[in-house]
Amino acid sequence: MEKNTTEETEIKENQGKEICSAGDQPEKFRFECDYLEGAVPEIMQRLMETNLVQTPGYSEDVYCESAREKIRALCGREDAAVHFLVGGTQTNLTVICAALRPHQGVVAASTGHINVHETGAIEASGHKVLTVPGKDGRLNAAQVEELCRLHYADSSFEHMVQPGMVYISYPTEYGTLYTKEELQEIHRVCKKYDMPLFIDGARLGYGLMSQACDLTISELADLCEVFYIGGTKCGALFGEAVVILDEKLKKDFRYLIKQRGGMLAKGRLLGLQFDTLFTDDLYFSVCKKADQLAGKLRSALEAKGYPMLVDSPTNQQFPVLPDAELERLSEQFSFSFWEKVDETHSAVRFCTSWATTEEAVERLIAAL
Repeated sequence: MEKNTTEETEIKENQGKEICSAGDQPEKFRFECDYLEGAVPEIMQRLMETNLVQTPGYSEDVYCESAREKIRALCGREDAAVHFLVGGTQTNLTVICAALRPHQGVVAASTGHINVHETGAIEASGHKVLTVPGKDGRLNAAQVEELCRLHYADSSFEHMVQPGMVYISYPTEYGTLYTKEELQEIHRVCKKYDMPLFIDGARLGYGLMSQACDLTISELADLCEVFYIGGTKCGALFGEAVVILDEKLKKDFRYLIKQRGGMLAKGRLLGLQFDTLFTDDLYFSVCKKADQLAGKLRSALEAKGYPMLVDSPTNQQFPVLPDAELERLSEQFSFSFWEKVDETHSAVRFCTSWATTEEAVERLIAAL
């Protein structure tokens, strides 16, 4: 029995070494999304340092309050209400349900995240997603204006779902950005029809640090009623920070977080991460690095003659490649299929993140 136990122990130890080795040297370089890794080392360090510190729960601790103060300062809005939730879908659902009355729906691009990647979460809550065409991920002010005009021009408008808010993401699902002028125009239409503008910022850092970005986070805060700062895809283990600028939306929001299952008992884990990300501009520096590596990859793709599906200036790139080439590349790299372009070509997504290395990008470029 003693011999068998010793052998079993040795086997388990060897298996553990194999697992560690596989983790250190992955079989493939992964580019399919920007939340494949854990968190920036600074967050992991602070989690360890504060692990045994006792704090109140439900985001009422000193770390959450410190993060709130830093976010308010960045936005230049001391009146902003800042709340921390765990993930993007939960955040979108909670914010949208807080803003809409039972007879209202949310206007979004047909390619918007809430319309295509959230398993009907908004509709399951009793609210309809009212879509307008958005090939490159964006909608525009004229589309919103026309949708609202047609709704109220119909003599039986009360028989239809009323447009109650507008949802956009920055960057969009296609990595594209809105200009400051475009956001101003959309916001004007929202004001005209008394609809809050909600900006999904799951990848906000990658948008703000793009060379194509022409606005700051404080300017963005003045062009909407509510937005959120993504952590999950931008260096945190998990978490999103909702920033509410509109007084009507602030009321009772914590009740809704709780009702939607978003009030984390150990809320300190969220606040501490954002407090760390907004210390010494860490959030912006790691996102800028991802954008730069994505730009390097894009330049190489274009130099080799591969067209891009859309003009994305952020960490998501969408080249169109021959299917045979994609099959060959998939032996060494993972990426996301996006859409079929013709019988022999497909558009795919290569996504860089805060953790992407120069080596990984160089390997991919060399393999093209």
